[in-house]
Amino acid sequence: MSGEGKVVCVTGASGYIASWLVKLLLQRGYTVKASVRYLNDPKKTEHLLSLDGAKERLHLFKANLLEEGSFDPVVDGCEGVFHTACPAYSTVTDPQADQLIDLAVKGTQNVFRSCTKVPSLKRVVLTSSMASVSFNGKPLAPDVVIDETWFSDPVFCEESKLWYMLAKTLAEEDACKFAKENGIDLVAINPGLAIGPMLQPTLNPSVKNILNQLNGAQTFPNKVHGLVDVRDVALAHIQAFEVASASGRCCLSGQVAHIAEVLDILRRLYPSLSIPEKCEDDKPLLPKYQVSKEKAKSLGINFTPLEVSLRDTVESFKEKGFLNF
Repeated sequence: MSGEGKVVCVTGASGYIASWLVKLLLQRGYTVKASVRYLNDPKKTEHLLSLDGAKERLHLFKANLLEEGSFDPVVDGCEGVFHTACPAYSTVTDPQADQLIDLAVKGTQNVFRSCTKVPSLKRVVLTSSMASVSFNGKPLAPDVVIDETWFSDPVFCEESKLWYMLAKTLAEEDACKFAKENGIDLVAINPGLAIGPMLQPTLNPSVKNILNQLNGAQTFPNKVHGLVDVRDVALAHIQAFEVASASGRCCLSGQVAHIAEVLDILRRLYPSLSIPEKCEDDKPLLPKYQVSKEKAKSLGINFTPLEVSLRDTVESFKEKGFLNF
């Protein structure tokens, strides 16, 4: 096993992507030191403690993003740190914006300060987002290819009140600057909208976008998403740590699709479900665009087909009681 005898850290381990990351790390033989905000909340810990290998090689720590030094014991002795902890909600009002940005940026700074104290550290892998890549005001069209050279524009995000996008953009910018100044080998993973089965018992914002369309919605939003399977995202994190030549950022979108296209697939897979057929506005459907897969391929990522990810998402909803049919 590639991780046998190696110790790594995962921050925000109870989250959607992080839970899958912990699962795959344990499968590979790693010892995982994982941080959660609430050690006494079974909804945050039970699904992690029940993973294969958890009893022997998973160690949970309480840590708070805004508390400087709280990550010191979590990253101590680690070869790799996977910093996934970040506020993950995209619907934020003006009064909450500063709080969201503060949590994303200061939280990243606190984790990275802890990393500077660890002589055994070889690499940090940051969970960023396509939110910090594609929101710059440039028009998107079928012939446009977004790649790792794209950066979201903080001014555009602020003017457009895209607070989550602004928080992710500033957090990644700050992380890159801090890493460069402190000699930290950093790789950023920039996934699109993650879908696929849930390990955690609670809903997360990205799959909730799908569930909302299956629970009595009358119309669907006029939106296009770069979609990626959560299992591919978790694997990309591990590859970003293990592949020596990995560097910079890596965009992860298995397929770009309009929500109408997603619903067509779900209609075919689940004909008994009531799925909206009308768009919420009368405007033409927004055009699709492309996201480069070259960097992902260099990490050995073969994307899960969208139909498989969607089916597994819905089966996960059924298993956890969010959808009955």
